[in-house]
Amino acid sequence: MPDLPDVTFDYEAALSACAAGRHEALERLYRQESPRLLGVARRIVGDTALAEDVVHDAFVNIWKEARRFDPQRGSARGWIYSITRHLALNFVRDHARVVVPSEAESARLETDAAMTQWQDARRAPDWSDHVARMQPCLDALPADRQSCIVYAYLDGLTHAEIAERMDTPLGTIKAWISRSLKALKECLS
Repeated sequence: MPDLPDVTFDYEAALSACAAGRHEALERLYRQESPRLLGVARRIVGDTALAEDVVHDAFVNIWKEARRFDPQRGSARGWIYSITRHLALNFVRDHARVVVPSEAESARLETDAAMTQWQDARRAPDWSDHVARMQPCLDALPADRQSCIVYAYLDGLTHAEIAERMDTPLGTIKAWISRSLKALKECLS
């Protein structure tokens, strides 16, 4: 089981230190988040070895682009996860390769991911605050738009996969996600 994250870790300070060229900051960031980022990438690309490549590339990008992080646009941790998620989705799209894990491997990955998410969330000091703030905003969205957000940001599905799953045109899915994210941002601010 991966190490539990340090809930007091300062992601913004780590990114600032990376931007200043301090290698130890990237190392600390890697130790803090790599197990969970690997889980995100693995769920998207469907293969552990490919997910490891995605996480490696994500940390290279984090190192190179740390100076571009803007705390006014979102959290440092969210920025890191966004980089990883986008790289994984780009990999799947660019390689048009679907790796189908065995049934046992799928079950193990889902169990590991669910346990990690649950433990991380449960240990976060502001977990109940985040849930309390986010739930009414999600509840205000129509059910189909809620599903789009969950599929995209919790399940890691691409827009095309969401469109197929919901039997809805791709353009509609993209519009729903865009509008829903704007509504969530307004609701949370």
